Amino acid sequence: MEKKATSNETQPLTSKKGISDCNEGEDCKENGLLIKNPKSGNKEEAAQISNGYSGVQSSVPCNGMGEVEDAQCTNPAATTTTTTTSTTCGAEGQQQLMELEDRETWSKKIDFLLSVIGYAVDLGNVWRFPYICYQNGGGAFLIPYTIMAIFGGIPLFYMELALGQYHRNGCISIWRKICPIFKGIGFAICVIDLYVASYYNTIMAWVFYYLVSSFTTELPWTSCNNAWNTGNCTTYFSKDNVSWALHSISPAEEFYTRQVLQVHRSNGLDDLGGISWQLTLCLLLIFIIVYFSIWKGVKTSGKVVWVTATFPYVILFILLVRGATLPGAWRGVLYYLKPEWQKLLATEVWVDAAAQIFFSLGPGFGVLLAYASYNKFHNNCYQDALVTSTVNCLTSFVSGFVIFTVLGYMAEMRNEDVSEVAKDMGPSLLFITYAEAIANMPASTFFAVIFFLMLLTLGLDSTFAGLEGVITGVLDEFPHVWSKRREFFVLSLIIICFLGSLATLTFGGAYVVKLFEEYATGPAVLTVVFLEAVAVAWFYGINQFCNDVKEMLGFAPGWYWRVCWVAISPIFLLFVTCSFLSNPPELRLFDYNYPYWTTVVGYCIGTSSIICIPIYMVYRLIITPGTLKERILKSITPETATEIPFGDIRMNAV
Repeated sequence: MEKKATSNETQPLTSKKGISDCNEGEDCKENGLLIKNPKSGNKEEAAQISNGYSGVQSSVPCNGMGEVEDAQCTNPAATTTTTTTSTTCGAEGQQQLMELEDRETWSKKIDFLLSVIGYAVDLGNVWRFPYICYQNGGGAFLIPYTIMAIFGGIPLFYMELALGQYHRNGCISIWRKICPIFKGIGFAICVIDLYVASYYNTIMAWVFYYLVSSFTTELPWTSCNNAWNTGNCTTYFSKDNVSWALHSISPAEEFYTRQVLQVHRSNGLDDLGGISWQLTLCLLLIFIIVYFSIWKGVKTSGKVVWVTATFPYVILFILLVRGATLPGAWRGVLYYLKPEWQKLLATEVWVDAAAQIFFSLGPGFGVLLAYASYNKFHNNCYQDALVTSTVNCLTSFVSGFVIFTVLGYMAEMRNEDVSEVAKDMGPSLLFITYAEAIANMPASTFFAVIFFLMLLTLGLDSTFAGLEGVITGVLDEFPHVWSKRREFFVLSLIIICFLGSLATLTFGGAYVVKLFEEYATGPAVLTVVFLEAVAVAWFYGINQFCNDVKEMLGFAPGWYWRVCWVAISPIFLLFVTCSFLSNPPELRLFDYNYPYWTTVVGYCIGTSSIICIPIYMVYRLIITPGTLKERILKSITPETATEIPFGDIRMNAV
């Protein structure tokens, strides 16, 4: 951006000086900026200036001093609808122009790609996809999974990247430029992200505990000779002829439940017990790493992801090769991929496929909006969407081989069917089943260290992203308060997340994690993205959105993308949401069955975030002047006030 001082610093863009005549139905240049002729535009909608920033219109001109006159300015040319480059008059306009000029961008394109891949590829790719795949028909599950990705997940992923890159705002303030009455979506996203941070990082603390415990010659979950073991502890990998009975418990399971989580010291959600100081210390170290990775913005986090986003792929390859060489590995692979075609007739299989691809790609958390807002304007976000979503899906598929080769090995050692070994799901699949298999491999310490390092880096990327979604949203909404105090705001946010995690650090904290995982994010995020898709496609307008994309990329999205955004993706979201609400999950963890009242608490937690949306709608209608019809029309129309440029400002394409 370049500024050239002139003698007419308060002269409106629409003054006669520097205006070239415009022919009807054609665009023209005005003061060096490309504007749309109102007669050629879409019913006098806001024009777009040459570098892609939204131009805005107002029939109420400024007087050049940051005030709006009651009558038209004396300049005759200013009595027509004006096209400007910001949304407010005077000093506020200068502030917004300076924000555009100073907005941080990624140092390199690869920083953005690695950050998005690191966000999308998380722990769920390793533990959730393999389990859901074999549970829902093995290889046959790939058919609904692919269909849901093509018509639901990827279009929503692409939409958020395009919105963030074009409007260059976080999840809250972006709605001023799309449909102001839906601004509550941004606040709901921030609440959801805080809920996620309160339990997701506790899982990272478990990983960190395992990582530290792995630096021994013999892994502590290998034998039954430890203080936390019970009489039911049985290791079938020992040289003695040990039979696996009904009540047998592996040393890996007892290490996880009795040493790391210590759930035996809690009676459930109504008696969580004390706080584990070991996990508290681990979580504190996790948050310290997170703080110093994101405190300076994408310039620092973009460099950290060079390690955290690439390291897991190196480890996955090593573990895949090691797993393939284990005895019985083929049994696990066969169980993983053997298709059960009859399951495709079951509705729940399609629901699981839709939910898996949606939560894997991760729209609705404000992260894609935030990351894309730091892109250069003409960056090819279409290509980015296809590349990152494809990498994410392939990573999930390959992770299944890493997990099931080991499950086949365990089934061989236990002399059981793979289905008996693969009963664990969620974190237990990693912390019990896979950890036990590693403990009985040659060079077990090495494989344990790299495995838990991989999990740690997978989780850190997602933590960086989730918090960046909140940080960018708040800083863009309140720049006058936080724009120069990012480090302090990030520190405050980290402290809030740490304090919010204390309940998950108790002896019954695993029960809290399970409750939040099922209810705090699932239906809430689905509702948020459904409303987001409706607001963009039906209120902002699919034609306007496609024109925005064309201005950035040079080509407009085709009919396939338009149909997905207008109809298929919203229906996809509605389908998954209704399926979840009609069949709420019956929660069970270890031997603890969640009481009925926890379902009510879960729905209250989920509702506490999306309630921001109707509350803001009511607030918006109350503060907007005019009749009810005028208030509604103003609230669904992008805000387009006027602003005075300071000198001859030229915005170059970034």
